[in-house]
Amino acid sequence: MAANPENAVVQFRPMQVEDLDSVMVNEHREYSFPWTRGIFVDCLSSTHECWIACLSEVIIGHSLLSVAVREAHLLNVCICRSEQKKGYGREFLLHMIDRAVERKAKVIFLEVRPSNDVALRLYDSLGFNEIGRRKNYYPSHNGHEDAQVLALQLDLSSL
Repeated sequence: MAANPENAVVQFRPMQVEDLDSVMVNEHREYSFPWTRGIFVDCLSSTHECWIACLSEVIIGHSLLSVAVREAHLLNVCICRSEQKKGYGREFLLHMIDRAVERKAKVIFLEVRPSNDVALRLYDSLGFNEIGRRKNYYPSHNGHEDAQVLALQLDLSSL
């Protein structure tokens, strides 16, 4: 747990099937091309790290991380628009990085839309570096948009 500038405390807990109605509301509100409920169900039934962020028991975000063969892949991270720009995204991302370290991943990868300036600034501030591009990766209203592939080397020396 950590406090944001408004002194509200965000809490992280593992996602449960019972959370999916709230998760789906957030997913559809925040993304033009949201994940389906089935994708979340599949992730919950796998070994993925599926987490939610709560303020006073209200779900304000969700994130999913896949870890295998000492590599982590941040699959999804979402904070409700009404709670953005308060530091919760940074806190959530740091939590997910900690989860990757706890699972002994050496590196964490993610894809991000080049048009997502806010996310790119956050990832850059945490030390992520662009390692490539995936052409026409994301659907968009004008066809498809590339994805920037970012990576962060993780420090396992504290384990």
